[in-house]
Amino acid sequence: MSQQAVSDIALTARILGAAFYYPPEETGQITALLSSGDWVAEWPYGTDAQKQAAAEKLHAVTAGDETHAQAYQRLFIGPQALPASPWGSVWLDKEQVLFGESTVALRQWMRDHNVDIALTQNEPEDHIGLLLMMVAWTAENNPDAVNALLAEHLLPWARYYLAKMQETCASPYYEGLSALTALTLNAWQETRLIIPAEKTIFA
Repeated sequence: MSQQAVSDIALTARILGAAFYYPPEETGQITALLSSGDWVAEWPYGTDAQKQAAAEKLHAVTAGDETHAQAYQRLFIGPQALPASPWGSVWLDKEQVLFGESTVALRQWMRDHNVDIALTQNEPEDHIGLLLMMVAWTAENNPDAVNALLAEHLLPWARYYLAKMQETCASPYYEGLSALTALTLNAWQETRLIIPAEKTIFA
């Protein structure tokens, strides 16, 4: 992988991962950047039309009186049922549970590749945001392993999650974030000639 490709994947994966994983109040600069549209010219993936469509959503006024923070609470925390689960095992395991077999497989992959992420609580590592940040770390520290991480642990389910988010999240910001992430994952898959593992989707 060229140094430019490494930089592109690491930067974009880190931005997208943080935007999905952390509450907006903890990622003020990233939220402001994505909402401003200033990223469009520099984002290395997608057509101008695709990026502009995502930017318009990210910049749109929130639905009703809901803030970005309230949307994050509703979409990722609860207490109501989440419109789309951000954890891979809910999509990949027959019982649709957290810490399922796919999470165990991811943890084994992490051990095999010396990937260690610092979690502040007991939670599955297959959260969409954590996985994207893991892609960023892997691109910088073990670039030869990026394709396997994407093919086995992210691409098989992420497109279903991102599509459902765009359909049901009822938040322009997170709809735009999901669209931007989807086009970025598509670009990684196409440019790196990745064939995602065939896995049954249960969600």
